[in-house]
Amino acid sequence: MNGIQVVRVGAASDSFELQHLVRASTSEGYRHIQRLADELVSGLNRFDGPGEALFAAYAGDQPVGVCGLNADPYSAQSGIGRVRRMYVLPAYRRQGVGRMLMEEVRREAGAHYRVLVLRTDTKAAAAFYERLGFTAGDRYAGATHDMELG
Repeated sequence: MNGIQVVRVGAASDSFELQHLVRASTSEGYRHIQRLADELVSGLNRFDGPGEALFAAYAGDQPVGVCGLNADPYSAQSGIGRVRRMYVLPAYRRQGVGRMLMEEVRREAGAHYRVLVLRTDTKAAAAFYERLGFTAGDRYAGATHDMELG
């Protein structure tokens, strides 16, 4: 998408930039971006472990989307990464921003994991992830979708 840049962000310095994403997601009834901000501040999840990353999509200097990657905390198996806290502002949806974020997450995950999993509870998000190649199912603990990585 023209004018959008996806970058890996450092959790320690970027949590304050999330506030407009927190407000927007909360107004839509979503709590996961508030959880992201809270976890960054508290240190509960900083996306800075081996194989972990946090990415933001920017339009100019304004974050318009975010998506993280963690080692799957719900699996006893090694080699499983989990997509975390994906959100794109409504005005930027269906313009490729989510796809750009997921491409970065998938690229990073491919260097560390054999499977990428996620959990979603909306039909629209499920359809989005399935278009990207995820398979619906409950093969992995706490996941609604998974993808085998090359």
